Amino acid sequence: MLTDKQQNKNIILSLVTLVIVIGLIALIGFLTLGRDPEIIQGQAEADEYRVSSKVPGRILELRVKEGQHVHRGDTLALLEAPDVQAKLTQAEAAEAAAQAQHEKAERGTRAEQLQAAFEMWQKAKAGLEIAEKSYNRVNRLFEEGVMSAQKRDEAYANYTAMAATEKAARAQYDMARNGAQREDKAMAAAMVNRARGAVAEVTSYVDETVLIAQADGEVTEIFPKVGELVGTGAPIMNITMLDAVWATFNVREDLLKDFQMNRELEAYIPALDKNVHLKVYYLKDLGTYAAWKATKATGQFDLKTFEVRAEPAHPIPGLRPGMTLIVRPNEK
Repeated sequence: MLTDKQQNKNIILSLVTLVIVIGLIALIGFLTLGRDPEIIQGQAEADEYRVSSKVPGRILELRVKEGQHVHRGDTLALLEAPDVQAKLTQAEAAEAAAQAQHEKAERGTRAEQLQAAFEMWQKAKAGLEIAEKSYNRVNRLFEEGVMSAQKRDEAYANYTAMAATEKAARAQYDMARNGAQREDKAMAAAMVNRARGAVAEVTSYVDETVLIAQADGEVTEIFPKVGELVGTGAPIMNITMLDAVWATFNVREDLLKDFQMNRELEAYIPALDKNVHLKVYYLKDLGTYAAWKATKATGQFDLKTFEVRAEPAHPIPGLRPGMTLIVRPNEK
């Protein structure tokens, strides 16, 4: 049976052995594993634009499909908008009517109307001559004492009325011969311009039924199907411009020394298995809502996260949105 002294000696020996084993394991781990290098992971993004129409309509035809590359000016889709076509017909009819009024004002009175006004003037002149002769005859008889004053006054009144009628007929003839007034012509011309503006406006809506690519790119999404109704401004498809690909990273501020503005950095693209050079062009604080980290357990100050954007220093064939990019800040 072991004595108390021997038992204590065995316990101390066991503790020392355990401490030595733990120390050896820690030393081996430190020597073999070391510290993992810091890496920052980002992803490729690309500019894109949505194709939509100013007018509501029904999808009549889709001339592209997802994944297809398109060029600026290519026709992407056709819309059916019968109400817009009806408005165009109305606007064109209003323009034709305004143009007719303008031509009428510029051309002046028709020949038939001018001839009728001339004949009325000639008739009034003849009546005036007869009234004048009748008055002179009655007045002479009155002076001879043969005709009463009442008859002379009646003849004079008739002569005066016929003179006024002749002047009115002459004025009507002159007006018909001179045509429309300058103000009437200007008003007719303004009506034509207004009608043309209405036609141009509706024509622009008709043009919106043919959707055209505004820039080169790839069709990434098509939302409606053929036959579906789409509203004003509703997105119909997305076009991604693969010529404008850039990378975005979320970087803690203690690592920003390697991501300064206009600085070039090296990144690895696993999908392409190649290293590329990027140039930083955008740097912005993500705000208090972004992830942060205290530098010490007690927390002397917080490290905020910044969004960093970089564009390829040279074109990178095959780089597409969504691909991962890895940057090792400590590596030069």
